[in-house]
Amino acid sequence: MTGRKAPETAKKAPRRTAERILEVSLDLFNRFGEPNVSTTLISAELRISPGNLYYHYHAKDELINSLFDRYEKALDELLTASGGVRDVEDAWFFMHTLFELIWQYRFLYRDLNDLLSKNRRLETHFQRVLKNKAQAIRALLDGMGRAGALAIDAREVEATATSMVVVLTYWLSFEYVRDPRRALEPETAQLALLRGAHHVLNLLAPYLERQQRMHLLQLVAAYRQAEN
Repeated sequence: MTGRKAPETAKKAPRRTAERILEVSLDLFNRFGEPNVSTTLISAELRISPGNLYYHYHAKDELINSLFDRYEKALDELLTASGGVRDVEDAWFFMHTLFELIWQYRFLYRDLNDLLSKNRRLETHFQRVLKNKAQAIRALLDGMGRAGALAIDAREVEATATSMVVVLTYWLSFEYVRDPRRALEPETAQLALLRGAHHVLNLLAPYLERQQRMHLLQLVAAYRQAEN
C-alpha cells in the first residue's frame, strides 16, 4: 500500500510548490509593488533555489499572468451578480465585495500602467476587464431602475457607468497617492474599501429615489463613524 501511494505524493509535490510560489508572489507584489520584487527575492522568501522557481515559472511575467488569470476568473464570477442588484443595500454590498477582490490583487492596480506597458497579454486582457466592468454596471443600473430604486435617463447611462468604472479602477491609486505610507497596508484596508464603495455609489445619488438616497447617506454616516 505504501509503495502505491508514493507516486501520488510525488505528483502532488510539484503542484503544491507551484501554488506556494503564486501565494508568496502575490503577497510580495501586494506589499512592495511588482517592480520592486525580483524572482530572486521570491525564491529567497520561499527558501527554494532560483532553479526550482524557474522550473515552475520560466519568467516573472508567467507569475504575473497566472495571478491575473485567477483574478480575472474570480472577477467574471462576481460581475454576474450585478444583475441581481435591486437597491442601495444590494449595490453597497456588491461594490464592497468588488473592492475586496481588487484589494486581494491590489498590485495589479497599484502598478497598472507600468504592467500594461511591459506585458502585451495583460494589456489586451485588461481591456476586456474594463468592458466587463462597464457591462456589469449597466446591468446594475438597469436592475435598480426596474426595481424603482433609481430613475436615470437612458442617455446618461453610458457616461455614468464609465465614471463608476474609472473610480473602481483607480481608487486604490488615489488612496496610495493620498497616503503612500499607509494606504495599501492591511490595517487600513477596510476603510479604504468603504471609501471606494461610497464614492462609486455617490455617482448614483442624483438618480436615486428619495428613500434610497437617504439610505445611502445612512450607510455613509456609518462608515464615517467607523473611520473616526
